[in-house]
Amino acid sequence: MTAMTTTTGHAPVGDLSIYHEIHGEPSGLPPVLLLHGGLFDVDLQFGGIIGGLAADRQVVAMDLQGHGGTNDVDRPLRPEHLADDAVGLLDHLGIDRVDVVGYSLGGAAALSLALRHPDRVRRAVLSSVSFNAAGLRGQNEEAVGELTVDMIAGSPMEATYLAKSPHPDREHLQGLLDKLGRVFEGMDWTDDEVRSIAAPTLVTVGDADMVTLDHAVEFLRLRGGDVNGDFDGLPASQLAVLPGTTHFGGYANPELVLAVLRPFLSVAD
Repeated sequence: MTAMTTTTGHAPVGDLSIYHEIHGEPSGLPPVLLLHGGLFDVDLQFGGIIGGLAADRQVVAMDLQGHGGTNDVDRPLRPEHLADDAVGLLDHLGIDRVDVVGYSLGGAAALSLALRHPDRVRRAVLSSVSFNAAGLRGQNEEAVGELTVDMIAGSPMEATYLAKSPHPDREHLQGLLDKLGRVFEGMDWTDDEVRSIAAPTLVTVGDADMVTLDHAVEFLRLRGGDVNGDFDGLPASQLAVLPGTTHFGGYANPELVLAVLRPFLSVAD
């Protein structure tokens, strides 16, 4: 078996130096862009599925602002900022168009990317993200808003931050936690905005997620789904509910996740 090609690097995008990885080889389909969730990084979020996605196409994965190997800047964590950062990385790499996969905070960035830069997104996977506050269970929002470095001491997130961050100290980590505590303020889109997304969309949610199942179904409806496919035909957008899955463990079952993602992302234009 031929080893998968992997390259890593940092890209200058504004005041950021964005750590990114490129896996696999170019194919007839655009690359897949991976955007992780808050407190995670490329490896923690996507380590189990990158190989499966990159088996027959190129995959680009980036650490978001203040996460992993990417530095933080004096700017809140807003989906529109992260979406523009992603475009800056794609421009640096000379990539015109992608299929984007975003989880939680990365899902909000992917949603924003599809709205702000529709010409750059062919297909979008939006995982465990709500398009407004009504879709969230309150416990998660409150818990994130109260996070401190002591609360995550000894966790894989703390270890990864201290090992990879350009500023690996608890003061900067607390600054990141404070920004994450306000991140839900930026996750608010209107029904019309969600309807207007040009890219076919796969919405995924865990059956025990912080995003409610009712909200995920409404997300699908706004994207043209929840129809009688036998008579009306299959819609371009889809919904997948992952069984036995929490928000924190959303991509923890790689076989299940790949079985859902790969067919949707493999559809040719």
